[in-house]
Amino acid sequence: MTRTFYDEMYDAGGLVRPHYREFARWLGETPPELLAQRRREADLLFHRAGITFTLYGDDQGTERLIPFDTIPRSIPASEWRFVERGCIQRVKALNMFLADLYHDQRIIKAGIIPAEQVLANEQYQLAMQGLNLHRDIYSHVSGVDLVRDGDGTYYVLEDNLRTPSGVSYMLEDRKMMMRLFPELFAAQRIAPIDHYPNMLLDTLKSSSPIDNPSVVVLTPGRFNSAFFEHAFLAREMGVELVEGAD
Repeated sequence: MTRTFYDEMYDAGGLVRPHYREFARWLGETPPELLAQRRREADLLFHRAGITFTLYGDDQGTERLIPFDTIPRSIPASEWRFVERGCIQRVKALNMFLADLYHDQRIIKAGIIPAEQVLANEQYQLAMQGLNLHRDIYSHVSGVDLVRDGDGTYYVLEDNLRTPSGVSYMLEDRKMMMRLFPELFAAQRIAPIDHYPNMLLDTLKSSSPIDNPSVVVLTPGRFNSAFFEHAFLAREMGVELVEGAD
């Protein structure tokens, strides 16, 4: 049978990819019972910490623990640099596209995008037309969803420019991996991610033309599906978590 998916750990010949060799060695030496025990520990710790999300419209219940896989997705630094450059380029292009839509609309006048697809879209805000934003930044946080083709090529599945969520789960998953499997991190050079909240705070502050602006995290409340993330990011950035009534 021809393999149609991309195997992150093994190449087409069945050999372990170079950046997975240390992990494959560790995995081969680790008893399955220990992995199952660590997985149960992770679920218990996530539950105690309230690290959950809400799934609306599911008959089995709404509150779920965050997804956690003891087999990590490992990306070599050289490959990540390529992805990073592409994401930066894409977000710049998206902001330029939005700036054009709310100003000169050259992309519509050139016939590249039909006017009705933009102007008749319920998400298009007429009140934003002609409004100049600091640094022309319309999307401060962008969720670029990536998938891999069978040959390993990255493709963008979609761009989420509204209110992308989920980064708190990634940060908590990393903490859990370091807690349960410290030997993995000691044996390999893994890029840190715990500085994300500081980068987010700097990004939000830089989007304002005034010095030292007030930054808050606005949440619909504790019954919202992403409330854990709202509370997490507010706490990690050291800012207030507020609701509309505040």
